[in-house]
Amino acid sequence: MSDPRLTHVEQFNSEVVTPLKNAFVGKDEIVDLMAVALVGGENLFLFGPPGTAKSALIRELALRMQGRSFDYLLTRFTEPNELFGPFDIRKLREGDLVTNTEGMLPEADFVFLDELLNANSAVLNSLLMVLNERVFRRGRENRKLDTLMVVGASNHLPEDDALSALFDRFLLRVNCQNVPPEMLPEVLGAGWKLDHQADGRDGAISVDDVRALQSLIRDVDLSGVQSCYVELIHRLRHAGIGVSDRRAVRLQRVIAASAVLCGRLNAVASDLWVLRYIWDSEEQQTVLESIVQDAITAAGENSSSDHPRSSGADEADAEQLSRDLSRLNDRLSQPDLSETDKAYLRDQLGLIAGRCQWVADEQQRGHLEKQIAALWPLFGDNDG
Repeated sequence: MSDPRLTHVEQFNSEVVTPLKNAFVGKDEIVDLMAVALVGGENLFLFGPPGTAKSALIRELALRMQGRSFDYLLTRFTEPNELFGPFDIRKLREGDLVTNTEGMLPEADFVFLDELLNANSAVLNSLLMVLNERVFRRGRENRKLDTLMVVGASNHLPEDDALSALFDRFLLRVNCQNVPPEMLPEVLGAGWKLDHQADGRDGAISVDDVRALQSLIRDVDLSGVQSCYVELIHRLRHAGIGVSDRRAVRLQRVIAASAVLCGRLNAVASDLWVLRYIWDSEEQQTVLESIVQDAITAAGENSSSDHPRSSGADEADAEQLSRDLSRLNDRLSQPDLSETDKAYLRDQLGLIAGRCQWVADEQQRGHLEKQIAALWPLFGDNDG
């Protein structure tokens, strides 16, 4: 890390990333995604039930950098005033419509919107401007925001076009579930310790330092990974995973952010790990895991400066694979499936079958293989 422009990277990792992982047991994956989204200047979506430390993670992240945070639980009845602030009464008396944003979303460095997909049409357009362009617009007001990152959360995925447009503004998506039962004692200990810490944090990293890291993104050389990246986008589209040109362009920011967090100003194939987290539905997660990991492995580049998340999961998650197979079975049971849909689902089953070979437990693996064998005939195949 000889380049002086990378001075703050090591501090960011030691003062922010590592302490967050220590404080939130079982959330390493989420912390790594938060770091990449933050340095890349992109938005992150957390998918999971209430009570899984989503808002606490954002508050602690802000505290580590002495940043201003804003969090809000959206309902169907949330009004713009609740997020952006009311009109300034004094200005209103003078005939000016000016929003009093003190302590509200427009003045925050870090924004957390819980139950994001409850957003109604009254707040939707304003939120889209914030997410897309970091701009607050209301009437004649047009204000550039200093927001570093917006994190949204929900326990369900969008079901209509308006909310899909909102969801699309969150480039990266990650599961946030309760930890496994065997980790609960660690969670309790870490949570008790965190509750008794002082409100302030004496970290060496500030929000200005993070903005300096964000500015490095444009200096990262992506040429060494471009051909591999283009081929990967083509493969994902062929597998039925929608990656628009706009999203493909923006994903370069988080690829570059992965390089910066590894102390590099050049991207390598291992930085493509971030593409595992661009799913639109739960059933796409296993497909992405397999295709992206294949691309990284095929590149054959391994070094000590690779992001630790790039190696993927050493062991396949049997429960997740079982859920994927159940969803696939439900889809195959639907009437009037097109041949295109069947081809897509067949490809998915093949990828899941490949992942099942990495399940360590022999009994679980055998159960999954029986599920897979029962599904192949539904495509008109005798076997896989």
